[in-house]
Amino acid sequence: MSQALLSVRDLCVEFSTYGRAAKVLKGVSLDVPAHSHVALVGESGSGKTVTMKAIMGLLRTPPATVTDGEIFFDGRDLLTMPPSERLALRGTAMSMVFQDPMSSLNPVFTIGDQMGTILKYADRRLGRDRSKSARMARVAEVLGQVRMRDPERVIRSYPIMLSGGMRQRVLIAMALLSEPRLLIADEPGTALDVTTQAQILKLLKDLVDARGLALLMITHNLGVVRETSSTVYVMNKGEIVEHGPTAELFAAPREDYTKALIAAVPRLTGGTRYGTVEAAP
Repeated sequence: MSQALLSVRDLCVEFSTYGRAAKVLKGVSLDVPAHSHVALVGESGSGKTVTMKAIMGLLRTPPATVTDGEIFFDGRDLLTMPPSERLALRGTAMSMVFQDPMSSLNPVFTIGDQMGTILKYADRRLGRDRSKSARMARVAEVLGQVRMRDPERVIRSYPIMLSGGMRQRVLIAMALLSEPRLLIADEPGTALDVTTQAQILKLLKDLVDARGLALLMITHNLGVVRETSSTVYVMNKGEIVEHGPTAELFAAPREDYTKALIAAVPRLTGGTRYGTVEAAP
């Protein structure tokens, strides 16, 4: 098996408050091969977003501290990398789609201002010299790629002038501006209605496939996992409790917690596949 693009090994994270430390991640390990679609699933509070922030270097220290483990991207240990190099990597080779399209955009700047600033700093980290007009042309191009009608109007718009689905498309476009190799999507579409969410997820999958990117999808929605991922890692209370190919895991889950997650999915026909399953204590 070839080396994974992203490899997390025995990652431990603590949060310290009022002089007490709480272990939030307890030896998390996962792999995201190049050009693959991987999902990290679990209920709210299981540690999914903390894992993502640790990978991206977005944990606030204090109160959060990585106490043990390794995070490799393309063979390089992110945790021992100089901060300037890690920042440059985060702005170019690794990118993410944030969770809430309603609050992830700055309300006092236009979409063009925000996307142009992101592209400006990505260019600087990559040593590219591009004029403002060239940057705006690139912004319009990427907005078109996420199927935004009239990108020029969107560039001039403030976030409040866009619908929830349009804001989510803007967040995806922002993540793709620097042409990353790894895209991390944290609960994309959670705040949207089911129809718009389905459109956004299909768009995201199509864009990732077209560019040959690696995708790490963080979600609690098992329907999203079925549609977007080939490999699933199941997280409970800061630990990976089960992982495997998506079809195999859904067909024959081994852990009671995984069975409980699957059983919790609403069905139009009523009942559950596994009967009544209690979550692991």
